[in-house]
Amino acid sequence: MATVLFFGPARDATGARSAVVEGASIRDVVAATAARYGEQLANLLPTCRVWLNGDPATPESPVGADDEVAVLPPVSGG
Repeated sequence: MATVLFFGPARDATGARSAVVEGASIRDVVAATAARYGEQLANLLPTCRVWLNGDPATPESPVGADDEVAVLPPVSGG
């Protein structure tokens, strides 16, 4: 199971800094995370970047038990 890290609005949507989530790929991990935390997070995920161990990930990227998946919502500012 991978550790999923939540930042900004994703952290607000989950009420957590991180979670341990099962999945063989980024697609699986993201789907399981959305199912666990519900509609508010599910609606935010399409706008997020997902990184695997500090590098940009694709939906097909394989995920292992010791991996870290970061959910990064868009950043705004001035």
